[in-house]
Amino acid sequence: MRFLLSLTLVSFLLACTKKNEPVTGYVPRDTASDTLATPAKTYLALGDSYTIGQSVGETERFPAQTTAMLRQQGIKLSDPVYIAQTGWTTASLQSAIVSQNPSPTFDVVTLLIGVNDQYQRMDTAGYATRFTQLLENAIELAKGNKANVFVLSIPDYSVTPFVAASEKPRVSKEVDWFNAINKRITTAHEVSYTDIMPLSREAATDASLIANDGLHPSGSEYHKWAEVLAPKIQARLQ
Repeated sequence: MRFLLSLTLVSFLLACTKKNEPVTGYVPRDTASDTLATPAKTYLALGDSYTIGQSVGETERFPAQTTAMLRQQGIKLSDPVYIAQTGWTTASLQSAIVSQNPSPTFDVVTLLIGVNDQYQRMDTAGYATRFTQLLENAIELAKGNKANVFVLSIPDYSVTPFVAASEKPRVSKEVDWFNAINKRITTAHEVSYTDIMPLSREAATDASLIANDGLHPSGSEYHKWAEVLAPKIQARLQ
């Protein structure tokens, strides 16, 4: 009886040893380096109709196209979160940020705002104050890191059919004024600035760069913006 118990115990121990033996060629997975375990970077897009992509599909918006380009470069980036709406001024965007109260945890924040301030003939001094506040909001939302923020200039919509020929010089000049302000403030805060004004003016001789509404950029125009913006964000995220 004592012999049988000993034999059973030995058999049990041998079986356990075999179960715990490593499989030949097996390499334990390093979860720390597993890309699937790496959380995606987050992107907040602040702005107006140019950010939300009025009159184009969701995937044609410049933040969406920028995201797609970055993913092609191997950057794990989640879909953009938008705080943007057609017709918004700087004051509108400020109110929306307060009401939505987004978490200040974004890896990337883009800001493009001001065309409706110009269109509504709002004073440039007020725009400068509100834009400064919005830029500081953007930095705060980007984990307090100004290197995570990317500002875009206002496009020149005077080249579109929406603006009468007699009004084109005035509109173009005023957009220049507003861009001079947002560029000065952005530069003073040492934040990345992308001037898409020259690209937007190409629509004067290329109707394919204008959406069907005769005012807003087409997906092709937004693609050009994304091509300029994506490398800047890539350099920051890699």
